[in-house]
Amino acid sequence: MEPMDIVGKSKEDASLPKATMTKIIKEMLPPDVRVARDAQDLLIECCVEFINLVSSESNEVCNREDKRTIAPEHVLKALEVLGFGDYIEEVYAAYEQHKLETMQDSLKGGKWSNVAEMTEEEALAEQQRMFAEARARMNGGAVPSKQPDADQSLDS
Repeated sequence: MEPMDIVGKSKEDASLPKATMTKIIKEMLPPDVRVARDAQDLLIECCVEFINLVSSESNEVCNREDKRTIAPEHVLKALEVLGFGDYIEEVYAAYEQHKLETMQDSLKGGKWSNVAEMTEEEALAEQQRMFAEARARMNGGAVPSKQPDADQSLDS
């Protein structure tokens, strides 16, 4: 019989991408060091087991606080409970960096990233253009040009 985790799936179902893990392992070692495939597989299994351990303890911390969602604070507390307190500062710094990068990525690549740079008049003109395009599509007509005419009325 296979070992089961808390959600009923076998532990063999949970894994990490081998190519990514291999890249991480190689980046952490000097260029002249090679790692046997068996050792790479063992490291990946250790990482999966570590994630399971921290997740499980985080869930227990969360439950003790009568919460339904595991928050970063629960993960940090779990690390402390499991004896990884020396890493909490570094983990928290990585978390803060991740939040910063994620926020910057969403601002840069978002659909509305240039909206903050528009004036109210430009935003209103863009809205009117989009409404006109939608009306044209609904009525089966041609879609107007992307740039509204300078003499086009805004109250159409």
